Amino acid sequence: MTALPLRSLPSGSVRQTLRTRREGPVLTVELNTPEQGNTVTDALLDDLLAVLHDQDPAVRVLVLTGSGDDFCLGGDRGEFTRHLAHDPTGGGIRLSGTKARLVCDALTSNPAVTIARVHGKAIGAGLALALACDLRVGSEDATFRLPELALGLPTAWGGLLPRLINEVGAARVRELVLTGRAFTAAEAQSLSVLQRVVPAHELDAAVADWARPVVRRPQAALRVTKTLLNSLSAASRLADVSALDAELMAAVLAESRHAHGAG
Repeated sequence: MTALPLRSLPSGSVRQTLRTRREGPVLTVELNTPEQGNTVTDALLDDLLAVLHDQDPAVRVLVLTGSGDDFCLGGDRGEFTRHLAHDPTGGGIRLSGTKARLVCDALTSNPAVTIARVHGKAIGAGLALALACDLRVGSEDATFRLPELALGLPTAWGGLLPRLINEVGAARVRELVLTGRAFTAAEAQSLSVLQRVVPAHELDAAVADWARPVVRRPQAALRVTKTLLNSLSAASRLADVSALDAELMAAVLAESRHAHGAG
C-alpha cells in the first residue's frame, strides 16, 4: 500500500507521545514513550483524542500498538499524585478519568475497525485500551494484569469493567480483579481478551491478515455493522456505570490521601 500523509492534527504534543503511520486505508497509532513503558498520562490521552477526532473518513482500519518492550504498563501513578497535590478534592483525577472514557469510547465507536496489536505487558489502563478495540491479537509472550485493587484503586478506568465482564463473564473477571494475578496470552485467548495469539515475529502478519479483507468491505455496510455489533453488545449488559469511573477514581484517591495525610 502507498504511504499517504496524515491529515493535520489539532495543536498539541502528538509527536511526543504517539507515532502515527498511514498506509492507504490503514492508520497505525503507536504509543511512543517506551522509556516509561508507554504509561497513560494526560498528554497521551490528549494526543489520542486529537488523532481520533481528526481521523480521515477514508481510514478503514486503525491499529493501536506500543513501542519498546511493552504495549502499555497502565496509568501514571506519579501523575495521580501530582493531581491530588494540586487539588485534594480530586478535580484533576476526574478530568483525566473523563478523557480516558472518551478515548476508549472513541476506539469502540470508531467507524474504522480497530485492532489492538499487543506485545509484552498490558496492565490496567493498557488492558482497557486494548479491550476497547474490535479485534485483539497478542504475541505469545504477552501478559496481562489488573493490579488496581492492590494499589488502592477501584477498577474504574475508561469503562474497562463493563467491557471486560461483557467479553469474559462476571465470574472470571471477579477472580482476575480481586486477586490481581497476571495471566498469559494463552489464557487471555481462552477468556476472549485476545482473539488470536501468534509468535512475536508474526504480529504484523496477523494484523495484515485481518486488515486485508476489512479494507475491501463496502464502507457503509461496515459502518452500520459495527454500530449494530456495539449496540447489541451494550444491550447485553445489565448495567454500565462507566460514566461514573472518573468520580469513583477521584473519590477513592482523595479519601486515601486524606486518610494518610497530605504528606
